[in-house]
Parts: sequence; C-alpha cells; structure tokens
Amino acid sequence: MSATAVHTASVPLPPARGPLSAAVREVLLGGTAPRVSPGDADPLGEDLQLALYLAYEPHYRSLSGVAGEREWDPALLGLRQPLEQAFLAALRAAVPAGEDGAGGDPAALVAAAVDPLLVEPVDGHGVSHRLVSDGDWRMMREYLAHRSVYQLKESDPQAWLIPRLEGRAKAALVAVAFDEFGGGRAERVHARLFAELMAGAGLDPAYNRYLELVPATALATVNVMSLFGLHRRLRGAAAGNFAVIEITSPPGARRMARALERLGAGERCTRFFTEHIEADAVHEQVMRREVLGGLIAGEPELAPDVAFGVRATVWLDDRWAEAVLAAWDAGRTSLLAPLPSPPARLPEG
Repeated sequence: MSATAVHTASVPLPPARGPLSAAVREVLLGGTAPRVSPGDADPLGEDLQLALYLAYEPHYRSLSGVAGEREWDPALLGLRQPLEQAFLAALRAAVPAGEDGAGGDPAALVAAAVDPLLVEPVDGHGVSHRLVSDGDWRMMREYLAHRSVYQLKESDPQAWLIPRLEGRAKAALVAVAFDEFGGGRAERVHARLFAELMAGAGLDPAYNRYLELVPATALATVNVMSLFGLHRRLRGAAAGNFAVIEITSPPGARRMARALERLGAGERCTRFFTEHIEADAVHEQVMRREVLGGLIAGEPELAPDVAFGVRATVWLDDRWAEAVLAAWDAGRTSLLAPLPSPPARLPEG
C-alpha cells in the first residue's frame, strides 16, 4: 500500500465568487480591502459561504501565498464577524427551536432532537442511497470532491470543543477523537484514509484541491463546524453537531462501502468507510450517553443549544443532499464545474 499524504500548501486560493469573498481573499494575500457588509447577500449563497470558508482556513492549515500572521489579523476578523452573524441568523430562522413538548426537561429536549437520527428510514433516498443503488464513477468522484473539504480535515473542527468541556463529557470526547485521529497510528488517521480513497478514485488528494469546484451547499456543512467550534458560547451546538456526525456515520458508511464494492473498488478505496462502520457504531453510544449526557448533566442550560446544533446540522446536510440529487437527476454536474476526466483505469487498489 502506498502512503498518501494530505498536502497543505500547494493549492492556490480559489477565485472569488463575489465582493465578500473578494475582500477576504484580498486581506489573506496581504492587501487592504474595503470594509464590506453582507447586506442583501444570501447568507447561504456562494459568495458568503466561500468568504467564510476562506476566513476560517488560517486556523486550520497554511494557505498558498498567505502569511501565517493573517490568522489573527484584525482586518480578517473584522470581515469574518458579520459573515458569521448573517450565517447564524439564517440557521436560527430555518431551524425550529424544538422546545415544545420537552416540559422544561433538558434531557428530553436533547432526546427529541437526537432520537430521530437513531432510526434508519426504510425509504431513504439520500446521496449514499443513490450511489449504492445506481451510482457510477462520475457521481462517486463528485461525491468525494464535495466531501473532501471536510474529510481532509476530519475532526479538526471538533477538537476545539475539548477545552470547552469538563469531566465526563471531556473524557468521552477525547476518547472519540483519539479514534478519529488514528488511535496513535498515523496511517489510520481518518483524513489520511480519505486521501487514500481519493487517490484510488483517480482524484488529487491535495488539501483544498477541489475547493474551487465545491458549491456553497457543501461549504456550509463545513463552515457550521468552524462557527460552532471557534465560539465557546456555541459549545452546546458544537457538541450537537459532532453527535450528528457520529450517529449517522455507520449506516451511511456501510452504504458507501457497498457502493464502492459494486463499482469494483478495492481495499484502498473502501478502507475509509469500513473503518467508520465499526468505530462510529461505538462512538454513537459514547456521544449520546457520555458527551451529550455529561454536558447536559453539568450545564443543563445548554440543552437548547445542543438541540439547535443537531437540527442545524441535519438541515444543512439535507439541503446539500437535495442539491446534489437534483443536479444528478437533471443530468448535470453537482459541482460548480465538471471534474477533470478520470484516468483511463479506475479504480486503483
């Protein structure tokens, strides 16, 4: 097996998609941008979501042509704040509070948000369902490009939650994160496994390689992790977000492994998903009982935020899936532009 590194600094910044992302891009490259406001911009649209993604990126990795000190540049933070406010306001408007029927019980409020995730619908019709039933390599490669903006940094946004928890919740979260980061073995870090999957599917595994092609619907699913993770006051929502990821992962991973096997993929491609089937089945229990349970036991006032984090994550994921499926149903790419043609022989390994 060849080792595939997640290269971080060779991909240039993507072109702007409007004045907001142009301003963030200018500041990242050391220039002086006019102060812009979200104004009437769509808080879930291409310009604002790319701007927010780029504003968060210095917290994760070095960027081509971007000096390290930009991470805490007041000009960049000044641009980011109103973008975050607009995004958060849009999420709160879209997602019901869900407090009715909980009777003021924090645990019941969280359970009302989480319990529906534990049931696999018999008539599921999401992206993984489509891929396992009749997906082809073009659709699979597009899926991987969409997911690369998160999976090549898998669990990094959730790591910010660790210092914001205490006791039982912190200990349990660290146990989950230990597995996500390979259990002490570099070759099993989940981001590394996803890079192997991309390479096996004939894609470039370089970090942010496909950012230019990834639409706002996918960027928003990553931006919400950064938004929740970087603000201590939103730690409850961050915990809810992570719970959704871990609870919904095993059945989706099982379908994706089957889809890749149906397409003739070997272990190099399927390993990322088979790893998640087993590991996340355990993580689901730990997240529900220990992380969320411990957090609400210690800080019951955070229950509404936890429920909001769960519902916002599900809403954004569903919105992304609907856009992808609509594009495929119409016979067009689900990305902003088609991927380069794949190698003559797929898959590898």
